[in-house]
Amino acid sequence: MNVDLFDFELPPERIALRPAAPRDSARLLVLEGQAVRDLHVHDLPAQLRPGDCLVFNDTRVIPAQLQGLRGTRGDGAQSAAGPKIGATLHKREGPRRWRAFVRNAKRLREGDEIDFGAGVTAIAADRADDGSFALDFAGDEPVELLLERAGHMPLPPYIASKRPTDARDAEDYQTMFAAEPGAVAAPTAALHFTPELVEALDAARVGHATLTLHVGAGTFLPVKAEDTDAHRMHAEWGRIDAATADRLNAVRHAGGRLIAVGTTSLRLIESACGEDGVIRPFEGDTAIFIIPGYRFRGVDGLITNFHLPRSTLFMLVSALMGLERMQDAYAHAIAEGYRFYSYGDASLLLP
Repeated sequence: MNVDLFDFELPPERIALRPAAPRDSARLLVLEGQAVRDLHVHDLPAQLRPGDCLVFNDTRVIPAQLQGLRGTRGDGAQSAAGPKIGATLHKREGPRRWRAFVRNAKRLREGDEIDFGAGVTAIAADRADDGSFALDFAGDEPVELLLERAGHMPLPPYIASKRPTDARDAEDYQTMFAAEPGAVAAPTAALHFTPELVEALDAARVGHATLTLHVGAGTFLPVKAEDTDAHRMHAEWGRIDAATADRLNAVRHAGGRLIAVGTTSLRLIESACGEDGVIRPFEGDTAIFIIPGYRFRGVDGLITNFHLPRSTLFMLVSALMGLERMQDAYAHAIAEGYRFYSYGDASLLLP
């Protein structure tokens, strides 16, 4: 499909730089069939049915943004005067190796050492075709501890370009379900949930379950190809254990709906679901790319924020609801003052 079909104009003032407070006071655009309702996230229990199940991603964002200086080469030879190097980790490849997108990558060669300060160094290795490098972190301490010392919360570029990261983001950019460290971007739909809202959902007999998909920085990359056939998705690691798969299948067998909270949860469920509609245990990488024409097998609805134009995520919601429907919905959201992107408002999409 032509990527231009997924373009739209978004006024810059619609980009949220801070989340709503309290979290569940964010606005909620409900699309159910042809109906459109303007509500708030705390209204969610009344929009779902007893027996439905919300599926959350329990990944935890790590401080994956690093700033350093190029130092000596790994073989001990002296490099040229060390320029500043920025790195955003996006996928673990081994116990001490992470794949990273690098700023100032033209000044970095395989074998160069990067000093990120606070006693944290890494060797650049294995430059990929997309310009990313593998970084091999030195020492014996777990890499997670090194990142706690030297790293920063990796806010999306459309926020980070407008204001610096601060102490509030360390809490604001984690969901209440965050348990499994490894993401470099938050599963932002779940940022709207509070313990009080989950209690209200429980009282309405709406269940919830968790899975794990470590969101990569590739989620923010624009689609540069002119046609979707030419776009390459970055793989992300995920897991659905056997008990969770059994529970999700039981919900649907009993007539309930599986509502993915976030595109990350949806993508992992669809990756684990067979043509027969049965969700099976899953552990490994997924690079599933969902565009209009895709037949959904595992989910019955989606809660998600408002996405970038020309992005794979806007393509995904268009696949679920129809491209014209989502174009109209986004035009409505812009006209009605909804806040967009990671810290913005939410939508409930029920085909």
